[in-house]
Amino acid sequence: MRTSEYDHLDNQVNQVPLWPLLTSRAMLHLLSPGGRRARLSILIYHRVLPCQDPLFPEESHAQSFDQQMEQLAACFRVISLGEAIRGLRNGTLPPRAACVTFDDGYADNAEIALPILKKHGIPATFFVATGFLDGGRMFNDTVIELIRRAPGSTVDLGSLGLGRFSIGTIPERRQTIHQLLSRLKYLSSESRQSTVEAMSALIPVILPDNLMMTSEQVRVMHNAGMEIGGHTASHPILAQMENSPACADIATGKEVLEDIIRAPVRFFAYPNGKPGRDYLPDHVRMVKRLGFDAAVSTAHGAARKDSDLHQLPRFTPWDQRPMRFALLMARNMLKTGETV
Repeated sequence: MRTSEYDHLDNQVNQVPLWPLLTSRAMLHLLSPGGRRARLSILIYHRVLPCQDPLFPEESHAQSFDQQMEQLAACFRVISLGEAIRGLRNGTLPPRAACVTFDDGYADNAEIALPILKKHGIPATFFVATGFLDGGRMFNDTVIELIRRAPGSTVDLGSLGLGRFSIGTIPERRQTIHQLLSRLKYLSSESRQSTVEAMSALIPVILPDNLMMTSEQVRVMHNAGMEIGGHTASHPILAQMENSPACADIATGKEVLEDIIRAPVRFFAYPNGKPGRDYLPDHVRMVKRLGFDAAVSTAHGAARKDSDLHQLPRFTPWDQRPMRFALLMARNMLKTGETV
């Protein structure tokens, strides 16, 4: 390897064991040598919390995210999604190309993640659902915070047809959240919203109104050189909607973001993002007609030169051990990603 291929091995590399790092880079370089044989790894994040959450200890937080970005920068050429799309089109991707993306538009993306990304010189793309900016809250976070803050050792949602749950311990609260989210996720938007509102009326807690970014924070991210992407306005399951309102929801999100940042919004992320389940071929055509240059799903795999630019796969195989991280990334590189 040429010396220039060690661009990201800056002073922080001393914090990472050198032999696993070099072995990881060599293995990843074989799988993604650059050019027409390159494979693009696009990673997904949602939140980066100030500190570890006892309820969801696997969720990224400041310390773990800092370590992950150090490791990513040491093993990969981290580039912007825009640069990656050009490289895929032209067959000019660098070896071990990777992108970082965030979904939904959480305030901690601006407050916690942005300074860490800037510290490591890593660009990222933030896909923002505009309907929750400036004090809104997504349904899943309402459920999480209701159960997190609910008093007592049980919560009775039998009147809503959801049952009675034990919440006396952290594992029980976690299990209750998972069960409720799985029940609610694929309801129609109207039914899901009415159920969550009824839950809020039954559980007497004060819910946070600062989980999502403000419009000003979106501008700050854009002005810091980060890419802002569309993620609809209301974060619906597009596959469950009629085409006209689905297209309007995608278009509204794009228009709102362009008004905020005063620049084109060129990339899109399908909400939830599973091909064939969460979005369909009609939605891919809508995204193209609305002028998005590319779009990302949540199908695992790495993109290649012949990948559909409007259905690029994404993956997040984090592991704190350098070799384990590299092995998971390598395995993901062997997949091309599902499409509809």
